[in-house]
Amino acid sequence: MEIERAFSGSDWEKSVGYCRAVKAGGLVFVAGTAAVADGGGVSAPGDAYAQTVRCLEIIRDALGELSVSIENVVRTRLFVTDISRWEEYGRAHREHFGAHPPVTSMLEVAGLVHPDMLVEIEADAVVTDR
Repeated sequence: MEIERAFSGSDWEKSVGYCRAVKAGGLVFVAGTAAVADGGGVSAPGDAYAQTVRCLEIIRDALGELSVSIENVVRTRLFVTDISRWEEYGRAHREHFGAHPPVTSMLEVAGLVHPDMLVEIEADAVVTDR
């Protein structure tokens, strides 16, 4: 089975030793993705909706590197620092997936790798030959 990897160029990928996404056969796994701005730093500090959008853009781009569509995502996991803002995270998620919603979980966590990060998202996709 061929394994393909996609990298976003994040400093965390280099320092921790991981890739953004892995495609193994028909399965695709996207690592926990936070709202990293182009060029580094945190995108949209304090804005839960905008950070969620940024996470999903990074995920979409990683999938695209592996020739996989966002429509192939079957599961997401949102790790959030303030569950009371669930509607902001959820609105961005709903808008991004449209007519192809995956199953999802939203879990509150004590914190993320940077204190200005409000959300981190993992995604799993399935690719079929059809």
